[in-house]
Amino acid sequence: MGVSYLLRLSVAAVIGGLVGFERERINRAAGLRTHILVCVGAALVMLVSTGLPELLGTGDPGRIAAQVVTGVGFLGAGTIMREGASVRGLTTAAGLWVVAGFGLAVGAGMYGPAMAASGIVLAALFLLPPVERRLSRREGMLTVVMKDKPGQLGLVATVLGRHGIDIRHVELETVGTSQVSVSFRCRFQQGSDPANVASELWALDGVSSVDVPAR
Repeated sequence: MGVSYLLRLSVAAVIGGLVGFERERINRAAGLRTHILVCVGAALVMLVSTGLPELLGTGDPGRIAAQVVTGVGFLGAGTIMREGASVRGLTTAAGLWVVAGFGLAVGAGMYGPAMAASGIVLAALFLLPPVERRLSRREGMLTVVMKDKPGQLGLVATVLGRHGIDIRHVELETVGTSQVSVSFRCRFQQGSDPANVASELWALDGVSSVDVPAR
């Protein structure tokens, strides 16, 4: 029985360490040690949860283990930071949550699901960033200064929609007494020409300035 416990804790340390290594590699707040501790801790909690009924003859194996999900949520919240309109740390927080799940699964002796899930997670962490970077290159900030009057924003949005531009976020700022600066975080379709978009926006009545991202 002791060898079985040691094996489960060791497997949890390895799986948690692999996820933590990826986070450590890109200098995230929660790195190698944190992920190992969370995964091994969750495995230990599951071992205690399943062992107490055998030791005491009574108890619910799921009650103690269920608290891991709540506890790791507070830990993950500490890795999330807001910088202006951006939020960082969500992937790290999700990583802590999922390695806790790995630990619970390994602690329960469910090696197959734990290994399969860890493979999927590691593939997402190591293989998807280049895809995300490629998509982010198609995103940019487009800023239009125009008259502050009803319907003006709708005209601008119509031009963007005609070019297949997906508006992700909008920020408005008053300029003087009669104008407003509207910044659109957009995702441009493959092959779309920001210069053509700018020329159409310039042609709109009431538009005094257009700033499009370089491509």
